[in-house]
Amino acid sequence: MVTLLAFGAEGQDLHFSQFFNSPLTTNPANTGFIPDANYRVGVNYRNQWSSVPAPYKTYSAFGDAQLLRDRWYYGWLGIGGVLLQDEAGNGALKSTKIYASLAYHQLLSDNSLLTLGFNAGLANKRIDLSKLTFPSQFNDAYGKWFFDSQLPSGEHFVSSSTEYFDLQAGMNYAYFPTDNIYINLGFSVQHLNTPRETFLDGDNQVGRRYIGFLNASLKVADNVIINPNVYYTRQSGAQEAVMGTWAAYNLSGEGGDYQVLGGLYYRWNDALIPLIGYQLKQWQIMFTYDVTTSSFNAADSRRGAYEISVVFRGFYPKSNGNYNKRTYLCPHF
Repeated sequence: MVTLLAFGAEGQDLHFSQFFNSPLTTNPANTGFIPDANYRVGVNYRNQWSSVPAPYKTYSAFGDAQLLRDRWYYGWLGIGGVLLQDEAGNGALKSTKIYASLAYHQLLSDNSLLTLGFNAGLANKRIDLSKLTFPSQFNDAYGKWFFDSQLPSGEHFVSSSTEYFDLQAGMNYAYFPTDNIYINLGFSVQHLNTPRETFLDGDNQVGRRYIGFLNASLKVADNVIINPNVYYTRQSGAQEAVMGTWAAYNLSGEGGDYQVLGGLYYRWNDALIPLIGYQLKQWQIMFTYDVTTSSFNAADSRRGAYEISVVFRGFYPKSNGNYNKRTYLCPHF
């Protein structure tokens, strides 16, 4: 498939270029919002700015499923969970977050769906003070500046670890008028409770993060489905916009067991992001590479980040051992 992106970032929470493959961190209403399966599990890995002295590494694992889909004709529940970990500055700062998600999906008609969801969890940030240096620890006593770890930092750290409760909420709307067209848009608010987060003697709060997106899946030929996306997020004055398209080309017959994937994204004022991937039955793997286009390319030699995602989508088996392949809500092969 092929996708277009736009992205302008001044600062950011944990994020992935493949936001569409990290559904529970994009919007809790995505929990159980699976148009082509009954459940899914996935992992994400992002390595950012590996050519600079303080790279970032982000890991994620998630899973979600539909409940009561066969009992409630007009709706179902979605449950799930996600684990995130981020390492910055050669391990000096580590962030770990774990969330549980719940969503309700209501069919409004035969071709539209409305979803409300939320997730709640715990976040921990830990800093290794021994790996930090401060201006007050540089000494010129011998006519040449050098670092002296015995000098005080001048900072008043209360703790090297901080924990807080975190809350998110969101909604989705999907429209699927034919078997060849699927459109959905969503909006979410992260850090709804603006939790306190600081290592110092202060009252710093995590600002609310607002995320909006528009996705589509369009079957344009018997063996081609394209998936355009637009994504925007804003937090405490920092913003990020991404747009693009990825496409799937079916190499097999009915069922689409073997597909090649390809696309292109653009993060506004920041990076060009090509995408390649492969679909093997229910397994999908995608690789993206952020090519820096901003002035930061002088520092990272245009090697912004690379990202890998692996997602498995499955169906519940019936008692006779056959898959319960309910009607798809999105285009499929």
